[in-house]
Amino acid sequence: MTSPFRTALDLIPEGYSEGQYHGRRYGLQKTSHAGGRSLKLFARDLGGTDFISLNLYHLAAGDALKPCEMPESKVRDFVLGVRIGG
Repeated sequence: MTSPFRTALDLIPEGYSEGQYHGRRYGLQKTSHAGGRSLKLFARDLGGTDFISLNLYHLAAGDALKPCEMPESKVRDFVLGVRIGG
């Protein structure tokens, strides 16, 4: 069974896209690595200084989420709340 977080992350398209989060516009860059066994997501507030950065590794034991220098809750809230194209 796929988690709501993983489902939301999978809906963000590979490459560059834009979306809305808490009334702000973000530019997102999602890149897969190692034949799809890992991915990186970086998002930046296009009108401010906020950003989101994470790596996700697909392991035999399940996904391992590694936020980059921020709380995991911030990363999860963003991925679950961002509306691509919105």
